[in-house]
Amino acid sequence: MRLGVDLGGTKIEIIALDDDGTTLARERVSTPVGDYDGTIRAIGDLARGVEGRLGRTGTIGIAMPGAFSARTGLVKNANSVVLNGKPLDRDIEAHLGRAVRMENDANCLALSEAVDGAAAGASVVFAVILGTGVGGGLVVDGKVVTGRNRIAGEWGHNPLPWPQPDELPGPACYCGKTGCIETFLSGAGLARAYAALTQRTLAAHDIAAAATREADARATLATYQDRLARGLASVVNIVDPDVIVLGGGLSNIDAIYEGLLERIASYAFSDALATRVERARHGDSSGVRGAAWLWPADSSK
Repeated sequence: MRLGVDLGGTKIEIIALDDDGTTLARERVSTPVGDYDGTIRAIGDLARGVEGRLGRTGTIGIAMPGAFSARTGLVKNANSVVLNGKPLDRDIEAHLGRAVRMENDANCLALSEAVDGAAAGASVVFAVILGTGVGGGLVVDGKVVTGRNRIAGEWGHNPLPWPQPDELPGPACYCGKTGCIETFLSGAGLARAYAALTQRTLAAHDIAAAATREADARATLATYQDRLARGLASVVNIVDPDVIVLGGGLSNIDAIYEGLLERIASYAFSDALATRVERARHGDSSGVRGAAWLWPADSSK
């Protein structure tokens, strides 16, 4: 049995999978926001609770925001800033009394979809989280690619490609730079674009709903799609994936898929585009399922 944990900014979710991917149990609790020790206790309570109910012990994989620094071994780049600078893996292992495997949440999304999701059977999979932040993960031949600096796939903190004059210098990003892809393609970025056009404030999901009846909302989504296409075309030019999988809350907006491949192709450095773009098959469960898949069937490997 494999346990997967998705450590998010607002919720912590656990899933138990059998070796064939069947869901045996799942549960979620609110994240103790700003409470590092409370977060560790919550993960431990979830794991022990599920194992107790099922009467089985499983391997534990955890999807987390950010990554571990190759230099210090501490968490870096997490938008849940209470985790930054902490030895999160070691602290959880000490609390549970056993080994865990941890990966960036976007890497777990990519792994989940490559194993038995929208990109099953594909050799090179790039997965995107479009939500509060904008992350990315890369899986090649069924294995997560983390990179030498453990930042592989972090396309959200590159500048928006082929910027228009009104997109420069771009909004400030929490990473300390301006004009990052994340500042344009996050939920806040979509809301900011609508406000710039209309001087009105709407949340991202309300903009998507309004697009069926309001020209300004439709125009905002068209701008969003063009920015998404530019960002993904730059990924295609570097990685050339078989499949790009979109996850996160904004991936549920149907309008962003209409003509998206053609827009990506217009920016990509190729005479044709064979890459597929798919919505995550497992939806909000992809991160937690991918965390579980961090351990192979033979957990001694």
